Amino acid sequence: MAHIIDETCIACGSCQPECPVECISEGEVYHINAEECIDCGACVAVCPSDSIHPED
Repeated sequence: MAHIIDETCIACGSCQPECPVECISEGEVYHINAEECIDCGACVAVCPSDSIHPED
């Protein structure tokens, strides 16, 4: 199951360098490509706004 970034994202960029498969893209709100996400959770640990969580 992939992770998602919700609308509370502050676009700080902390998550992007942590992703081992580079599936996070920049924007006003960052986005995780669900097809590429390996569900490792590395991004969750560094998100200061708790905006990243498993997809429902």
